[in-house]
Amino acid sequence: MCTIMCYCTPKADYSRFAGGLSRTHSRGPDDERILDTGNGLMGFQRLSIMGLTPEGMQPFLLHGNYLVCNGEIYGFRPVKEELIRKGYAFASDSDCEILLPLYEELGTEMFSHLDAEFALVLYDAARNSWIAARDPIGIRPLFYGYDREGAILFASEAKNLEGLTDEIRPFPPGHYYKDGQFICYRDITKVEKVCQDDLEEICRKIHDKLVKGVEKRLDADAPMGFLLSGGLDSSLVCAIAASRLNKPIRTFAIGMETDAIDLKYAREAAEYIGSRHTEILITRDQVIAALPEVIKALGTYDITTIRASMGMYLLCQAIHETTDVRVLLTGEISDELFGYKYTDFAPSPEEFQKESVKRVKELHMYDVLRADRCISVHSMEARVPFGDLDFVSYVMAIDPARKMNTYHKGKYLLRHAFEADGLLPRSILMREKAAFSDAVGHSMVDDLKEYAESCYTDEVFKEKAARYRYAAPFTKESLLYRELFDSFYPGQAPMVKDFWMPNREWEGCDVDDPSARVLSNYGASGI
Repeated sequence: MCTIMCYCTPKADYSRFAGGLSRTHSRGPDDERILDTGNGLMGFQRLSIMGLTPEGMQPFLLHGNYLVCNGEIYGFRPVKEELIRKGYAFASDSDCEILLPLYEELGTEMFSHLDAEFALVLYDAARNSWIAARDPIGIRPLFYGYDREGAILFASEAKNLEGLTDEIRPFPPGHYYKDGQFICYRDITKVEKVCQDDLEEICRKIHDKLVKGVEKRLDADAPMGFLLSGGLDSSLVCAIAASRLNKPIRTFAIGMETDAIDLKYAREAAEYIGSRHTEILITRDQVIAALPEVIKALGTYDITTIRASMGMYLLCQAIHETTDVRVLLTGEISDELFGYKYTDFAPSPEEFQKESVKRVKELHMYDVLRADRCISVHSMEARVPFGDLDFVSYVMAIDPARKMNTYHKGKYLLRHAFEADGLLPRSILMREKAAFSDAVGHSMVDDLKEYAESCYTDEVFKEKAARYRYAAPFTKESLLYRELFDSFYPGQAPMVKDFWMPNREWEGCDVDDPSARVLSNYGASGI
């Protein structure tokens, strides 16, 4: 990951800007630069992944225009060759160096042409225009706000903007900003035509598009690793990668020392694919001690996100401290496309699709945010194959009646897509869904809830919870997380839309805890 930050006014205060940028040094520990464009400041902190030489340092400059980008541009080499034929010269092997020439060729139309996960800010000096954009899913983070004179600021993380703006807002995915307006260039959830392929054709395309999505993300000039929970999604990513590379991949798993559910499955998957596998055990004391720093890193008070981040944060910390890995592939985004345990209760295909659209649109506030922060705060880059744009577009277009769990097995389409090629043992391919926070160990969530119970009496909880008007805490655990969030991000609760919860309007989903454990269909997920 890298940090980008821009203060779009000639009146920008350099020292305050530099102070804001310094808060995310771990995102880009290799180099830091602040540049005065003449009409505002651009800051960049570099984590070297592609094009490791100093020439790949940003901001990039071309014909008076400036650009900073935190992103990966897939398939950039043929685009670069075409630009060279048109007369452009390049100083580095950085994939992001192609963006300014592309802007000269296509203007803001370039955003809809990118196969990328990115957040960028560009200053067009000739037009005295600031432009910012974010990928259609929001895999790469971007926030914005306005100073008291109305000048806009952009930054990779909310903490960069603390004290520089009164209200910090997430930049909408799939949009670009220009001349005061936010314009949608791609709604990844919009289906122009429902896919009516037959079952086997659907599964063949799911297989081929996911394989291609993983293959794209194996291109890096820095050491790579894989998070492996032993669940379907991360195991598929690891298995595909292992089958495409000519050396053993490095896999990492984590669990509570008392009741780690995931570790045995991760070990089984790792042995099957022949990876160099590492297991990390954690304790209750480690989890409780890490809670404030996790919430500070995340910038959220959402219960599900925080629970699921505890294991991921501590695992990434261990990887950072003990290895040279700089890039981590993960299994996020599959659930939003193919369904969670709670979507088994969807009353109709239309409701299933509506829920999927909602979840994909909100990913940047929940699972995608979790992956970015837990990995980037430990100076590594996250890559998310299930977020491949072609893959997501296809799955969103599949007739939702086929995606619903009418097969007595959740995510059947994804499982069936990989039944024939033997990339995984059947026990892993057909393993029941278990939420990451639960599968790290049921004791971890129980420990967090018990700790929160010890922090407040019933009377104190009732009194404190009543003070909130936005996303009011409804359990002692949610109050604890909210108070910790407010200590780091005072007044910024609207950055998060609400609590991630199952759809309470569906029969069987009107619950007060987001864990799948409270649902009647949890079944063998916790075994």
